[in-house]
Amino acid sequence: MDSTSLEPSLYTVKAVFILDNDGNRLLSKYYDPELYPSMKEQKNFERNVFNKTHKADNEISLLEGLTIVYKSSIDLFFYVVGSVQENELMLMSVLNCLFESLSHILRKNVERKCLLDNMEGVFLVVDEIIDGGVILESDPQQVLQKVNYRADENPLSEQSVAQHITEKLALTSNVSHSMTTPSLHS
Repeated sequence: MDSTSLEPSLYTVKAVFILDNDGNRLLSKYYDPELYPSMKEQKNFERNVFNKTHKADNEISLLEGLTIVYKSSIDLFFYVVGSVQENELMLMSVLNCLFESLSHILRKNVERKCLLDNMEGVFLVVDEIIDGGVILESDPQQVLQKVNYRADENPLSEQSVAQHITEKLALTSNVSHSMTTPSLHS
């Protein structure tokens, strides 16, 4: 066996993607630049994954040397891809966190139209769960709190996304300002 295949990778999640019930891409993020670097390669991989999984009752699949966990809902298919050495339970916890967070944001209406109408919130959720392939969060409540969403509000809107970004920028500028301002007590 090749010893390099057992080395840990920097990327615990290789890719995340959401397809509709025809196998069309709605969202995809590839975290390993060496894994399917071109759009054409990515779409071919997604088509192969969809063809293998869309009629299956399993939750896990091995394809092209990758571990794939997946879940379907009405007319959507959610996929989390990791290396063959990756822990399936960890990948499944990412998938469940993604699904539960989106279910909450979309008011349990996890379907294509609703997802497309709230894409900015979907991207925020994905970015709070995974950053550069590294899993940051697997608790949906923590993710929802981080994207500044409360159950009694409307689904994420452009205003709340802009507010979220503005708050992050304000925090960043406050930190940088405090670092450059000399202390009066010194």
